[in-house]
Amino acid sequence: MKVTMADVAKKAGVSKSTVSQFMNKRYEFMAEKTKVKIQESIEELGYIPNNIARSLKMKESNTIGIIVANILHTFSTEVIRAIEDVCEEKGVHVFVCNADDNPQKERSYIDMLRAKQVDGLIIFPTVGNEDLYADLRKNNFPIVFVDRRTEKSYYPTIMLDNHRASEIAIDQFIEVGKRKIAIVSTSIERKVIPRIERIEGYQNKMKACSLPIKESWIVATEREKIMDALQVVWDKEDKPNAFYAINDLALMELMKFIKKNNLLIPQDISVIGLDDSPFLEVFTPAITVIKQPTFQMGIEAAQLLLKIIHDKEIPDELEVQRYMPHLLKRESV
Repeated sequence: MKVTMADVAKKAGVSKSTVSQFMNKRYEFMAEKTKVKIQESIEELGYIPNNIARSLKMKESNTIGIIVANILHTFSTEVIRAIEDVCEEKGVHVFVCNADDNPQKERSYIDMLRAKQVDGLIIFPTVGNEDLYADLRKNNFPIVFVDRRTEKSYYPTIMLDNHRASEIAIDQFIEVGKRKIAIVSTSIERKVIPRIERIEGYQNKMKACSLPIKESWIVATEREKIMDALQVVWDKEDKPNAFYAINDLALMELMKFIKKNNLLIPQDISVIGLDDSPFLEVFTPAITVIKQPTFQMGIEAAQLLLKIIHDKEIPDELEVQRYMPHLLKRESV
C-alpha cells in the first residue's frame, strides 16, 4: 500500500500538519527532536511526497523548463549546466527540451511544460512563435530568453554582444597581417539572430578597416553543405588567407574541409572560432577562439527567472542584456 503523510504522522507521534510543515521546510517553531522523529519515520516507511498535489495546493511546482534551440552547440550545454547548478542549489528541478530550431517543436514543448505546471521557462527562442510569446506575456507567465532576441520585446533577454565578437576576431587577424578574411556560418535562412549579427559585425569591421569583402567569402548554409561551399571558395584563384567560423558546428565543418585539402594551420590559413570546446585546446595546433561567458549567462538567466517567479512580476525594462566576449589566443593565427 502507498505510504501517506498520515502514516508518517502516526509513526512519528505528531499531527499531519506538523509533517506538512516539515515537508515544506517550515521549521521555525519545530523542536529538533520532532524534526529527527519525522525524518526517521519518512526513511523507515519509504514515504514519497505527492509533489503534484503539493504544487496544486501551493501553486508552485519548484520546477522550470529549459527549451534550447539546438542542444548540439557547446554553448547550449554549458548554459544549461550553469542554470541547473543554480536551480539545484535552490531546490528547483529542471526539464530540458531540444527544439531543433523548429518553431512547431518549440510550441509543443511550451504547451507540454505548462501542462506539467512548471513555474517558468528559459527559452532560446526560435523564429515563428511571436504570437505565443505575446499570449504568455499577456498572462504574466515567467520567461527569460537566452542567446536570441525576438522582433518585439516580450521578456528579459540575455545574449552575447555578437557584433563585438566579430570585431575581436577581425582585429586579431589584422594584427598578424591577414587581410583576406572569409566567414563561415550555419544557415541564416531562419533568421537566427546571433548568426546574422555576427555576419553584420564582420561586414562592418571589414568596411571600417577598408578590407575586401567578397560575397563568395561569406559562407552561410546548412551544415551538411558547408564543406562543398568552402571548396568552391578555395578553388578560385583569389583565395582567403583566414577563416572565421562563427559557431562550433561551422568550425567543425571548416576543420573537416582543412583536413580534406591537407592545409596547414596557420601556415596556409589562419583560423578563429566562436565558442570554445575542450578539443580545441588540445588540437594541434590549438585553435584560437572568441569565448562567450556561458556560465555567467546561465547563472544570471536562472537567477533572473527565479526572481520573476518569486516576485510574480515581469520587469518593465525589457532591454536586451549583452555580455562581452573575450579572446582566447592560441596557435591557429
